[in-house]
Amino acid sequence: MQKIRKGDKVVVLAGKDKGRTGEVLKVMPKDDKAVVRGINVVRRHQRQTQNQEGGIISIDAPIHMSNLALADPKDGKPTRVGFEIKDGKKVRVAKRSGVEIDV
Repeated sequence: MQKIRKGDKVVVLAGKDKGRTGEVLKVMPKDDKAVVRGINVVRRHQRQTQNQEGGIISIDAPIHMSNLALADPKDGKPTRVGFEIKDGKKVRVAKRSGVEIDV
């Protein structure tokens, strides 16, 4: 089970977007990276194709998982993630407040 999953609210701990929050759009476990909406935005030159216009576009680039922390469901501050077994199911728990993340 992964600590950070698609759809989670995360806080950036390091880099140019330090302190900002966003939603995880995609997780790449093999590369240990995640794409977060509005975080690590880069501008790319795109060539015009038959169905897409050319120009400079902004896209969300992947950011390393070590620079992300889950936002606590209670107060939105960064928290570590723990695991507990409840009713025979493994669930994620915020270490900061003890609140269950998977509801």
